[in-house]
Amino acid sequence: MTDRKENDSEERARLRAASRLAAVQALYQMDLSGRGAKAVADEFLEVRFREEGAERPIVEADEDLFADILSGVVAVQAEVDGAVRDALASGWTLKRLDATVRAILRAGAYELMKRPDVPARVVIDQYVDVAHAFFEGPEPGFVNAALDTCARKVRADELKAK
Repeated sequence: MTDRKENDSEERARLRAASRLAAVQALYQMDLSGRGAKAVADEFLEVRFREEGAERPIVEADEDLFADILSGVVAVQAEVDGAVRDALASGWTLKRLDATVRAILRAGAYELMKRPDVPARVVIDQYVDVAHAFFEGPEPGFVNAALDTCARKVRADELKAK
């Protein structure tokens, strides 16, 4: 029974990680193309997550988490962007950030702010992993520092308790 629970937990974690990566890609696409969340989400759900006639999806992901992150970032973007700005070092602006880093920070800040069901350390670790998927340089460390700063502001009680 324990092996099954561990396998289910690992599978759920894998699907959630894929969802976060896809959400960052969708936010990046929206940022560069100017397309709306619904159009981009529909494309991901119809094309990337389910290819017509294919036995398996191109990407297996937790579609509910993907949709929540994408729609949530859009719904509270001013609040999310404010939290990201507050986490940046003096002199840094959102526009100055690489578009991929900006998408990662927006998704991570959203989860830190609006998904208390996910531990802050898990959110940070997951988005640092996403940054590693795109960058080999200092960007993952930058993402780690910015999200840690954000978490200490929006989840101070959770992080103090540890």
